[in-house]
Amino acid sequence: MADKPPFLVEAAIFDMDGLMLDTEGPAVFTWMRIARSMGLAVDMETALKTVGLDEPSTIAIIREAYGPDFPLDHVRQEWERVIALDADKNGIPCRPGLITLLDHLADLGIPLGVATSSSREAALWKLERGGILERFPVLACGNEVRRGKPAPDIFLLAAERLGRDPAGCVGFEDSPAGLRGLHAAGIRSIFVKDLVEPPEEVLRTVWRRYDNLAEAAPLFGPAQGR
Repeated sequence: MADKPPFLVEAAIFDMDGLMLDTEGPAVFTWMRIARSMGLAVDMETALKTVGLDEPSTIAIIREAYGPDFPLDHVRQEWERVIALDADKNGIPCRPGLITLLDHLADLGIPLGVATSSSREAALWKLERGGILERFPVLACGNEVRRGKPAPDIFLLAAERLGRDPAGCVGFEDSPAGLRGLHAAGIRSIFVKDLVEPPEEVLRTVWRRYDNLAEAAPLFGPAQGR
């Protein structure tokens, strides 16, 4: 997407898992460990294909890779139990630079929203345990749209709930599916890598790329009163 300054950001939309909260890596590795402890032959390549996708898309990938007899429900129940126990005990860590960036955007008065493939119930639970729930007055969740990422629906819903035109928003993402969705929605994308490097055709749609969320702060201008 061409950058034609000046571009005044009207709102910022954030993915959740792997972008703001350090959940993708632990989720993938925990899933692999549990499945293998049950004697199941699973591979990292397939697990990484599910990053950023909603539940139906994830199930479809697992079924295609491992067949209809794969005990997905059994693995998922144990996986959810282990993940929940750890989060309730230790909380969920934020990704590097997140709080610095959120503080900066709050200081500038830029409206913030979340667009996540997780259900609303799961999103509220994760954001609370990450200590950032109160930062986001607007949530758009996977169970609130007909099509999940890489379709643009969830980002368009977030922009609508923020009361902003998609063209005036920026979106933060870590997954190829999310970046595709932002591009389809007409929203400038900011890519911060977690687990997966997107293919070149997806990277060509990215507006900005950073190694750390805090590095994006200067895009929005100097903080007021500093």
